Amino acid sequence: MTKSEQLFAESLNHIPGGVNSPVRAFRGVGGQPFFAQRAEGARVWDVDGNEFIDYVGTWGPAILGHAHPAIIEAVKAAADRGTSFGIPSEPEVRMAQLVKDCVPSVEKVRMVNSGTEACMSAIRVARGFTDRPKIIKFDGCYHGHADSLLVKAGSGALTCGNPDSGGVPAEFTAHTIVLPFNDRDAVEQAFAVNAGQVAGIILEPVPGNAG
Repeated sequence: MTKSEQLFAESLNHIPGGVNSPVRAFRGVGGQPFFAQRAEGARVWDVDGNEFIDYVGTWGPAILGHAHPAIIEAVKAAADRGTSFGIPSEPEVRMAQLVKDCVPSVEKVRMVNSGTEACMSAIRVARGFTDRPKIIKFDGCYHGHADSLLVKAGSGALTCGNPDSGGVPAEFTAHTIVLPFNDRDAVEQAFAVNAGQVAGIILEPVPGNAG
């Protein structure tokens, strides 16, 4: 038994499913999870010494690779000033300003803790602004663990419009319209059928869980 297999067996005693996100169990591709030990640049090493090219990049955040020296130094410097405050701080103002400078269409920025929270907030804003209930999403696109978005969310959990997870009542997804990915005609038809009811479209341009 490899060390990764040992850790997974141990993890099953402490963490539901042995992992903290279902896709990490590799069940959808018939595999076994390996446990990372370290990473540098575009490469990851597991606890058994195997080396991998990292095509995941922490699902997005590691755009500069792992353990980039400038990032390590910046994190150390920030930690020296305190790890968490629970009140506003100047760096968050500067970061919001930087995002706006990089993306001119962004008017204001709200910092949140996860992609799930960001998607929940975006949908709430869309529904509040338009006073409409329905959201359009696409097959295989994943937008976090929000109840209304756990429909055909990929990860091998494609269903016929039903919630992908237990504990999500069908009523929670009743206002979620699921359409085929990259099908303009289907989008136009959905707007026609649901005239005056669609608050917005949520889209994962490159579906991370679709294949």
